[in-house]
Order: sequence, then structure tokens, then C-alpha cells
Amino acid sequence: MTIADAGPAPLESPGARRPWARLAVVAVIGLAMLYGAFFLYQIAQPLFGAILLAVATGFVVIFGANRFYGARFIFPGVAAVLVFIAFPVAYTIWLGFTNYSSFNLLSYERTIEVLTSRGTVDPETEQPFAVARDGDGYRIWLPESGLLSEPVTLAVEEEAVTLAPAEPPLDLLSPRDAIKLRAGLQSLTLTTPAEIDLRNAGLRTFASVTPDFVRSGEDMLTRSSDGLVLIANHDTGFFETPDGEPVPPGWRVGVGFDNFERILESKGVRGPMLSIFAWTFAFAALSVAGVFAVGLLLAVILQWEHLRFKTLYRILLILPYAVPGFISILVFRGLFNQNFGEINLILEALFGLRPDWFTDGNLARAMILFVNIWLGYPYMMLLAMGFLQSVPQDHKKAAALEGASSLRVFFTITLPQIIPPFLPLLIAAFAFNFNNLVLILLLTRGGPDIPGTVIPAGETDILASFTYRLAFQDSGQQFGLAGAITLLIFLVVAAISYANFVAMRRAAAKRSGR
Repeated sequence: MTIADAGPAPLESPGARRPWARLAVVAVIGLAMLYGAFFLYQIAQPLFGAILLAVATGFVVIFGANRFYGARFIFPGVAAVLVFIAFPVAYTIWLGFTNYSSFNLLSYERTIEVLTSRGTVDPETEQPFAVARDGDGYRIWLPESGLLSEPVTLAVEEEAVTLAPAEPPLDLLSPRDAIKLRAGLQSLTLTTPAEIDLRNAGLRTFASVTPDFVRSGEDMLTRSSDGLVLIANHDTGFFETPDGEPVPPGWRVGVGFDNFERILESKGVRGPMLSIFAWTFAFAALSVAGVFAVGLLLAVILQWEHLRFKTLYRILLILPYAVPGFISILVFRGLFNQNFGEINLILEALFGLRPDWFTDGNLARAMILFVNIWLGYPYMMLLAMGFLQSVPQDHKKAAALEGASSLRVFFTITLPQIIPPFLPLLIAAFAFNFNNLVLILLLTRGGPDIPGTVIPAGETDILASFTYRLAFQDSGQQFGLAGAITLLIFLVVAAISYANFVAMRRAAAKRSGR
């Protein structure tokens, strides 16, 4: 057999010629990622540490073994999707099944630490202090009682030292330098000759501090002032009094479908939710219909062959698309100002009207739709101008020869031919407006508020802004409830995306069938 009969030589990966160099680079990067995972675990972030560990393992296996050479090209994209898309979605959905809120941020152990660290200061024992250097350590000086402590390191670990009468030390730190040692001072316990324990009670004083709560058993805390016993309720995530009153802060626990039941069963939640859900659909649908109608109308006008200055008109009509959206929204917020806005000044001068754009729910919704259509019509106009060019002129001429009017030609020939390529884009625009959080927050902030609700809800809120207010603006910051609502939004948007996919597939099949 000749060399020519042997066929082409198998492809060799670039790293196969210098495997040691490649393996060394993989080892260094892998070790760095492992160190990062261990560091995240040390700072009490085991979940993120586990994610980084999984990514590091995949990186070392795929880039270290030649058999996975093809996977090296898709690994960065897959890892990015899993870390930055799949994980946040899964984590948010998981929050919907917990009681996570501003009152339930901590773990169980951290909750006990916070409650037992609270204390009541005895004002009779409170006295100022100063810090003096002593070699590599420090001494605490109490000038009112003339007491000086033993040398201390002022490390974060708790230290207990005794005080004794002494002369004032010479090398005293300035108050500014002493404040920098606050973490060590807070972990310090000073014992006076009278056997009184003093703890740091502020930036300038030490005093006798009585703990408000003392751990008296498993899942039990005792209040020092009256001996009241608190019992840990792991169903609600709070220590509770015998009467069932929760004592914040609490800890995170799983609550199953309680958040979803609250959405469906609580009238104070269900009422505004249904109203907001209906308005979200109406807002998205009307916005898409408005931008499509305005954009298509302007595109048809700009195609009129007898229209002069077409280029100038195109530039002027595209300007809203060229200006950043948030700037346009803030400008419209000023224009619609009820007291000083130009729109109300013009309406009052012409018709004697001063509409309450931000306090009347219907007017506020109309204002939002107007602004959204203004922001979105240039995009639809540009698309329509391109789609209209693809409509055969012969069809229009034949219809005109048959005596059809311009409107009849448009609705029977032009529109049916541009709708199929437009449909996926319209569905995508609907999904975008369904979650158009920026417009609502910058223009109305969800207001005016709906009266009689137990959660913050406004008449112009859509589901996205409603969830944002629950999670970040409400005094309770109900992250769990917001996570449950986010899951519902995710399901709706997923259904819209699937409809978009089906519409695109059918449109492609219809075009190929021609």
C-alpha cells in the first residue's frame, strides 16, 4: 500500500504537541478555582463554593483530557448559561418555597448569636475609656475610676482581663485611632476589683451590660428581665413567646407552597394580584398593537413616492430610537408633571384642563401606553420599511387595474404578506413588554397605590414592578413571596417563548412550502 492509499492523517489537537505546557496551564487555573471555592466555603458561602468547584472540575476534565477536545469549544458557553442563567432562575424559584424576607435573613445559629448579643446598658456603671499602647499589645484605661487593664491583643476573639488601680499611661491613642480597634474592643470583657464585668457600650464608653436573652436549652432562650422563655419554631423561622408572638430576627426555613397559597387565598394579596395580572396582559398587548400600528402607518407614508424630504422625515422619526430610553422616560415624567409640566400648561391654556396624570389610575395607564408607544414605534417602523419592500409590486398593480382602492390593496395584499415575518417579532415584543420594569419604575413607580391592600401594589404596576416592590421597596422585603410570583412570571414568559418558537417554525414552513 502506498502513502497515497493510506488516506489523510488524523487531525491532531494543537495542545497534543506540547501536552505538558497545556496541562501546566490547566493545573494552575484549576488550582486557582479550587482555592476560590475553598475561600467561598470559608466565608459561609457553601452554595457558591460548590458551583465554582463544579465548574473547576468540568474545566480540568475537559481541558485536561484529549478525548474531550471537541467539548472545549462549547464548555465556556455552557458554563456561562448554567452559572448566570440557570442557577439564578433555580435559586429564585427555590426562594418562592421559603420564608426568606428582611426578618428571616439569617441562619438558625446566627439568629441565636444576634439575640444573645443584645444587652441592656447599666447607666450607673458607664464610663469613658482610652486605649494605650503596650509593646505589641494594648491596655484599656478608665480615667474616672483610675483603673488600667492587663495587656490585651484586641483580636477578634473574646478576651477577658482584669482591671487594677494604676497611674495614667503615657502613650494614649487618639480617639480616631482607638475607633479603628472597635472590633477587638467589642470582644473584650473587663473585670473591676469589685467583680463587675464591663463591656464596650459604644464608641467612647465601657459599662456593665446585661444580656437581653440567654440560651437556656435546646431551641430555648430566656429573657433576662422577666424570665420569659422563647421557643424556636422551625416551621415559621422565629423564636416565639408562649403566646405565639414572634421575636425578630428569624431564620430561613422551607414553607412549601405557603407563598403560593397566600397568593391564591389571601384577599389582600389575590385582589391586587388579579388586577395587576390583567393590567400586565393589557399593557403588553396594547403596547404591541400600538407600536405596530404606528410604525406600520409611518412606514407606509414614507414609501409614498410623491412625498418630499423623505430622508429628513426618516431621521426625525428615528430619533426616539436613538435617544437612550431612560432619558426619554425621565423627560416625559417632567412633561406630564401635574403642576409644572408643559403638557398640562398647554392643555390648561387651550381647554382649561389639568389632568391628574399621576394620581388618577386610568390616566396614569394611558400615559404609560403613550410613552411606551413613543419609545417603540421607530423599531417597528424600520422593520415595516424593510418588509414592505419585499411585497411584489405586480400584485398591487394587478389589483389596482381591477379597480381596488388603496386601502383594499393594503389590507388584502400587502398586510397578509408582511404579517408572517412580523409575527415572531410581535410575540417577542409582547414578552419584552410583559416584563418592562424600567418604564414603570422610572415613570410612575407603580402608583397610584391601590387602596385596601396588605402588600404594596399600584394601579400601574405590572407583575415585574410589583415583584420588585415586594422584594426591595416594601418594609418587610418579602423575598419568598416575590420568588413565588417570579415563578408564575417565568411560566408565563416560557409559554410566550414557546409560542414564539412555534410561530417561527410555522412561518418558516409556510415560506418553504411556497
